[in-house]
Amino acid sequence: MSALRFQVVIEQDEDGLYIAECPALQGCYSQGATFEEALTNVREVIEMCVREAEEDGVLLDPRYPEVVGVKTIEIKSHRASA
Repeated sequence: MSALRFQVVIEQDEDGLYIAECPALQGCYSQGATFEEALTNVREVIEMCVREAEEDGVLLDPRYPEVVGVKTIEIKSHRASA
């Protein structure tokens, strides 16, 4: 058995939930109340997606799409502050 490595992107939504997505597997995402819970949950979904792909004979390339960076960009708002 070989190991596959997948990148996971985790964001926090407006309600405070952590949303985890694996960009290399279409539709592969989960959520959790904490960062760690979201990571655990998405791991389970990744394992399920990989099993299904293997059963269907689909070859996976976990390298793509590769997340190469995240950057915060600040811009000035023309709207008045509340």
